[in-house]
Amino acid sequence: MTVVVFGSINMDLVARAPRLPAPGETVPGHTFFTAPGGKGANQAVACARLGAPTRMVGRVGDDALGVELRAALRAAGVDEREVVSTAGPSGVALIAVDDGARNTIIVVPGANGAIGSSDVARLEVALRGAQVLLLQLEIPLEAVIAAARAARRAGVRVILDPAPACQLPAELYQLVDIITPNESEAATLVGFAPDDEAARIAAARALHARTGGAVVLKLGEHGALLFADEQALHLPALPVRAVDSVAAGDAFNAGLAVALVEGQSLPAALRWAVAAGALAVTRAGAQPAMPSRDEVLAMLKEQGYGSRA
Repeated sequence: MTVVVFGSINMDLVARAPRLPAPGETVPGHTFFTAPGGKGANQAVACARLGAPTRMVGRVGDDALGVELRAALRAAGVDEREVVSTAGPSGVALIAVDDGARNTIIVVPGANGAIGSSDVARLEVALRGAQVLLLQLEIPLEAVIAAARAARRAGVRVILDPAPACQLPAELYQLVDIITPNESEAATLVGFAPDDEAARIAAARALHARTGGAVVLKLGEHGALLFADEQALHLPALPVRAVDSVAAGDAFNAGLAVALVEGQSLPAALRWAVAAGALAVTRAGAQPAMPSRDEVLAMLKEQGYGSRA
């Protein structure tokens, strides 16, 4: 029941302020901290905390941050033997968060930008015996496509988080089993805003036409929408006090992946995803906010779902 994650590993530099600044504006902040992040590493940490054996394939720099980032993966229970060091700096993300939990993020790839064919070769080994491969777009797109090809050859299900948003080639769509954009990412992909139920279903249907697989729209405070087998299922958001929305989508994808490798149905996996994402927004930071399995199970029980559909 292994999950493999191929993607970015960053150190997050987080500043909190009452509101986000407008262009050219300086806003006084009230909190600053650093925390391990990167969409790939966040998803790996979340999967491990949710109880799935998890392997991370990626790169860090040969700097002090790289040492710290690898140690954070190990501490979370992630198998990071396929994370290698490359000359130069590790990836970093500059994150601003306002008191309403909204954020803006600038990512500087660093070592993540060096991911290429040798990393895909290591991934092919890691995929042996795996059930799910989690992909994102904070590494070179060519490497993402090659990774999806490798997973298809290995018979491993591919879940793509299309973030940061960009136009995707047809080949990548056809290699994806489940695509999980948020509302802004979906708008970039389909060319219109999924701002009501009808538009969300239309966006999901358009993405399904490209992939032939399931589509999961992450809708933040509006929950999530699953489109599969010509049927749409909308789950509302769970009631929590939002502190920081950074990496909530990563927790969501991890919940989805872990439930699927445990043999749960897509609707049941969506419930895990919504619960994991909701818990993540109740804490500050990226990897520090990833929930545990017991927390997700408790939230599912509280909502009357149990652990399965």
